Amino acid sequence: MVASQPLKAAVWMIGTMVSFSLMAISGRELAPELNTFEIMFFRSLIGLVLVVTIGTLSGTLHQIKTDRLGLHMLRNTAHFTGQNLWFLAVAFIPFSQVFALEFSTPLWVALLAPVFLGEALTRRRLLSVGIGFSGVLIVARPDFSQLNPAILAAMACAICFACSLMTTKKLTIDQSTTCILFWLTLMQLGMGLVAVVLTGSLSAPQGIDYIWVTTVSICGLTAHFCIARALALAPAIVVIPLDFLRLPLISLIGFLAYNEAFEWAVVFGAMLIFTAVLINLQAERQRNRAAFKG
Repeated sequence: MVASQPLKAAVWMIGTMVSFSLMAISGRELAPELNTFEIMFFRSLIGLVLVVTIGTLSGTLHQIKTDRLGLHMLRNTAHFTGQNLWFLAVAFIPFSQVFALEFSTPLWVALLAPVFLGEALTRRRLLSVGIGFSGVLIVARPDFSQLNPAILAAMACAICFACSLMTTKKLTIDQSTTCILFWLTLMQLGMGLVAVVLTGSLSAPQGIDYIWVTTVSICGLTAHFCIARALALAPAIVVIPLDFLRLPLISLIGFLAYNEAFEWAVVFGAMLIFTAVLINLQAERQRNRAAFKG
């Protein structure tokens, strides 16, 4: 029974990979018609309806709390910003670059956790950060004379997602999944509304765009649900490497559907990021074991 848990986690991670890949495709298809604020507005609107409907059917709406609204706001501000940057990046640069740079999120968590969570910045964490950011530079290949805004957006979204992860870690102590998703969709709906009002643009989806917007909304929820289920079945050191399988999948999609070139620099940089994340995960696993024995 225990041996089957990693296999079940792998099945859930397939759901994660498919969800994120469909989100990237939908974001690319919507880019000519809707800006990122409009995409986020409709994503949150549909997402809120889904969360309330599922919460009603499952009887979990009573789990919604109002005691940590400040932390929910902080989390959702970081996530809203990161998701807008992510949609901007997928519209203009190859999928493989976006996903490889997004995978640096755990490295930003390792670097920022000592400041926001009071965790120790160990030598192994520093080593993983150094190796990981070497990979980021190889993937991004920044031209400092003319920086690509989309590359910067992909790098910045990883920092925002790291902040979102750290606040989520605090929220999961006493907040349910329904509660977190409810405030995520409601607060980000408000943020999206403010953004489209300030920019003076709110274009309704047309034709097939309704399908893409709905796909973004559904997959945005299923991706996080699937990875949460996977982490509940297997340790992070098993789950996170499975998440990296998104890179070859999305690279193949980019090659077949959008004629994106296969670049060895992205592969090599992603391998460095992957190695760095594994080092950090292994160090965290050892710390947890030592704390348990102590």
